[in-house]
Amino acid sequence: VQLQASGGGLVQTGSSLTLSCAATSKRTFSGYAVGWFRQAPGKEREFVAGIHASGRVTSVADSVKGRFTISRDRARNTVSLQMNNLRPDDTAVYYCAATFNGASNMGAQSVGVWGQGTQVTVSS
Repeated sequence: VQLQASGGGLVQTGSSLTLSCAATSKRTFSGYAVGWFRQAPGKEREFVAGIHASGRVTSVADSVKGRFTISRDRARNTVSLQMNNLRPDDTAVYYCAATFNGASNMGAQSVGVWGQGTQVTVSS
């Protein structure tokens, strides 16, 4: 599967954004856990949120719990990350990722497929 991420942008503190990760090349997310990671300048890539292939189990990092929600739309073959109440420390390049038969709380080392990043910048 190949992944296409979209939805980043420049917003103000307290705003919302929705990132979308789509499977391309006529492939689907069937059997894949899909997640979002982010990497800020000078920092390591970190897990943000993930959703199991079943769609019934999700995991969210403590730093975004209560503000970010991950969901999948099987009909559209996309996984979305709804980000509310954005803060300047959410500024980063966000990457979608997929792991076949993986857990929702995937580690970066277990990711099988990475999408290209999308920049999210939150101004104070």
